[in-house]
Amino acid sequence: MKLPTFTHHALFGLALTSGVFVAPLTAKPETTASVALSPQGETIKAKYAAMLSALQRETIERLPVLDERKASALQKASEETRRALTAVESAQKNAGQVGNAKALVEHAKGKWIGGAEKSIAAAKESLAKAQDATSRAAAEKEIAKWEANKQDGMKALAERQSLLDQALKTDAANKIALDQANDLFAKTKAEEAQAAKDLMDQMAPVCAVDKMDDSLVKCVVLLHATPTGLAAYASLGSTQAALVDSLLSNPAMMKAMLVSGGASFGQYGKAMEIFTTIQKASPRSKEGNLQRLALATALEHAKPIEQSNPDAVKDGAEFIDPVKRYLHYEKAYLEGELDPAFKNFTVWEYRMVVDSDAPDEILQWGRNMLRNYRPDHIETNDYGWRYVASVKTEVPYGSQNVQFDLPTQHKYQNIIKNGGVCGRRAFFGRFILKSFGIPTWGVTQKAHAALSHWTPKGWVVNLGAGFQASWWDKEEVSMSGTQFLLETQARAHPEECIKVMRAEWVSRILGEPAFNERKNVAGGLWSRVALYQSRILAATAVPLGPLGQELAEANEREQKVKSQAVSKADIGINVQKGVITVPAVSHAKTSGKSAAMKCYKGGMQIHALGGFKADYVVEAPVAGRYTLSAQVTTVQDGQQAMITVNAGKPCPMTIPYTVGMWQPTTPVEVHLTEGKNTIQLELAAGSRGVTIKDFVMTPLK
Repeated sequence: MKLPTFTHHALFGLALTSGVFVAPLTAKPETTASVALSPQGETIKAKYAAMLSALQRETIERLPVLDERKASALQKASEETRRALTAVESAQKNAGQVGNAKALVEHAKGKWIGGAEKSIAAAKESLAKAQDATSRAAAEKEIAKWEANKQDGMKALAERQSLLDQALKTDAANKIALDQANDLFAKTKAEEAQAAKDLMDQMAPVCAVDKMDDSLVKCVVLLHATPTGLAAYASLGSTQAALVDSLLSNPAMMKAMLVSGGASFGQYGKAMEIFTTIQKASPRSKEGNLQRLALATALEHAKPIEQSNPDAVKDGAEFIDPVKRYLHYEKAYLEGELDPAFKNFTVWEYRMVVDSDAPDEILQWGRNMLRNYRPDHIETNDYGWRYVASVKTEVPYGSQNVQFDLPTQHKYQNIIKNGGVCGRRAFFGRFILKSFGIPTWGVTQKAHAALSHWTPKGWVVNLGAGFQASWWDKEEVSMSGTQFLLETQARAHPEECIKVMRAEWVSRILGEPAFNERKNVAGGLWSRVALYQSRILAATAVPLGPLGQELAEANEREQKVKSQAVSKADIGINVQKGVITVPAVSHAKTSGKSAAMKCYKGGMQIHALGGFKADYVVEAPVAGRYTLSAQVTTVQDGQQAMITVNAGKPCPMTIPYTVGMWQPTTPVEVHLTEGKNTIQLELAAGSRGVTIKDFVMTPLK
C-alpha cells in the first residue's frame, strides 16, 4: 500500500502543529497490557519489540554526551526555582489577606445586611397593605425571618471586620515578604535559564538539525503505540498489517503524526486506516488544508469518540464516524459556512475542532441556528466573543428549567432552550465554536467549568478566570492551563519549535519523566531543556486576559444589540396578487430593545426582546379580512405577542418554538381598510429573544 508523501514544505505545514510537550504521547499501559494475542500476534509483537530495542540502542549511542556538571547545575537550579515559586505563592496568599478580608466585609454590609434590610422593608410594606389575618401573619413571619438574617449578618460583619483589622496590621510586612520572594524567584529563574542554555548548546547536534529525525520518529511511534498495540492491530488481517508496516517505513508520515500530537491512545494503525479511507472518499483531502484536516481527524478519532444522542433516540450511532466527520467539515468549508480562519489552521488546531461529541447534523444545526437567530454573533469582528457570545446572551443561567429538556432534542438544543449552570453553558460554548470550525480547549476551574479557544491574537478563556486558574483532565493526559497556553505560544514559531520537539522525542526514548505542571512533575534533563526552549519562544507573546469572568455564573445583565444600517431597498413593502409582505425592519417607530441585522436569506431581519413594540404603516389595496403571520425564529419557548390593527382590540399571536429554524406563526385574522393601516406588534414583557424576518398578510376570500 502506497502512503501519501510529503514535500519538505508540506510536511512543515503539518509541523506547525507540533506536540511541544511529550505528555500527550503518554500511552497508558492498561490500553495494551490486557490485550490477548494469538500465536501469530506474538510473533508480530516480537518483531516490533526487536525493532524498538535496536532503534533505542542506536539512537542513544548517537546522542551527545552531556557534561555532568552542567546537568547537575540544571537539576539544582530547577529545584531552587520550584522552592522559590512555592515561596512566592505563599507570600501572595498572605499579601492578599487584606483584599479578601475587605471583600468579605463589603459582602456582609451590602448583600447580607443590605439585602436583609430591603427584604424587611418589602415585608413591612406588605404588612401595611395586608387586608386579612392570613396575609398579616405571612408578612410578620417574613419580617421576623429577615430580622434574624440581619442579626446573623451583623454578627458576621463584626467577625470579618476583626479579621480585616488583623490583616491590616501585617499588611506592610506581607508586602515586603512578597517583594523578597519575587526577587529570589527572578534570580533562581535566571540561573535555571542559564543552566538550561548551557545544556541546550550541547544538545544542538540533535535538536538543531534533522539528521536523526528518521530514527527518532520511528522509535517514538513504536514507544507510543507499543509493540503489543501494533501487533494487536496488525493481527486483524493482511490489510491492517500492511498499514502498520507501511507507516513504519514512511518517516515523513510518522513525523507528520508526531508533530501533530500523535495518534490518540497510541492507535497508529487505526489512524492510518482512517486517513487512507478519507483520502479514498475525497480526492480533495490529499493536499492543502484539507489534507491537514484529514490527518487531524484520523489522529483524533484513532480511539473512537462517543457520540451524544437525544435521550429518545435509542438506535443512534455509538461513536462519531470519522470519515463522515471529515466530509462534514469539508463540505461546510467548501460552501463557506465556517469561519474564514478555518483554512489556515494546523493539524493540532483542527484536532480541537473535529473532536465534538455532537452528531454531524447537530453541528449543522448549530451553524444554521446562529445564522438564522443571531447573525450578529457571526459577523462581529471581536474574535474573543464571535459565536460564543450566544452563551452570555441566550443561554439562561440557572438549573430550574432543566427539567423541561425534551428527550427528542439533542442536549445542545436543550441547553440553549432551558439554560443551566456553568457546566452546560461551557458545553454549549465549546459546541458552537466547534460548529463554526474554531479550535476549542476545555477548561476546568475550581468548582467551575469554562472554555478556551483560538483567536488571531492568541488563545483566550471565556466565562471564567484565566489560564493560570485552569486545567483540563482527559483520559490520556492531564495538563494545566498555563502549560497549554505555553504550548500554543511556542507553536507560533514553527521553525524553532521543531527543536523543542526533537528534545522531547529524545526525552521519550530515554524514558525520562515528562514535564507536567498539573501533576507537579519537573521532567528529565531533555524535557526541561525543551521546556526552557518553549519559554524562550513564548517570551514575546502577549497573553490575553479572560473574557466574561463576571458572567461566569450569570447572563449578560444588559443585552447590547447593535443595529446595522438599513437601506431603502430593505424596507420596501411588496404587494403581489393582493398578498402584502412587510419587512420587519420597515417599522415606522419602535420602543424597547431590538436591532436590525443582516439576514442570511437575503435582506434584513430584526432581533427583539420582551417589551419591544413597533408600528408598521401598510397600504392595503382593498379593504377586507386578511390572515397575518410572521416569519420568525426562536430558540426558547413561551414567547407571546399582541397584534393591534388601527388602534382596535389587541389580538394575541403565539410565537412558536422553532428550535432556531425559520417558521411562520399561526395566522391570525385581521381587518384592513383600503389605503393606510397601522399595525402594531408588541412582544410580551418577559419574552426572550425573537427574530423576525417579515409579516405576510393574505386576503381571505
